[in-house]
Amino acid sequence: MSSRDDEFSDWMLARQGAMHRTAFLVCGDRHTAEDLVQTAAAKLYLAWDRVSAQGNVDAYMRRIIINERNSLWRRPFKKRETVTDEVPESAHADGGDDPMEAERMWAAVRSLAPRQRAVIVLRYYEDLSEAAIAEILGVAPGTVKSQASKALTALRKTIGSTFDIQEQV
Repeated sequence: MSSRDDEFSDWMLARQGAMHRTAFLVCGDRHTAEDLVQTAAAKLYLAWDRVSAQGNVDAYMRRIIINERNSLWRRPFKKRETVTDEVPESAHADGGDDPMEAERMWAAVRSLAPRQRAVIVLRYYEDLSEAAIAEILGVAPGTVKSQASKALTALRKTIGSTFDIQEQV
């Protein structure tokens, strides 16, 4: 195996779980998330030398995942939403200690429009800045702000005031 392959393999071993969680939270379906990560990994491998030299591998991988999800979403046979009772393990807080409240929160997130869901996941789960999210999604930072605001408004209507959802200005 070449050093390029070793570098890619090491990165995938270290980041695959996080990328699966992000993909799952963006699409809401474990099988689709696995497909997204697999497709994104193949595309990342092809661009590995260029992307790893720039030092933005995680952002590039997230961008591919989001783009692939958007491509799936545009296909007529994939427009059905799939609801699941499972949320992958997270290193981050997931809405409190009560699993029922956490599930209600993630169900509300899954009900958002795809772009709003992507913004919420990248901002509050991945803890990325608005500028980083804008770059990943290929939109202006103002679009990220407006999508986050709309998503938070929808979440507040759906889950009420039991969760402390705050916009970060």
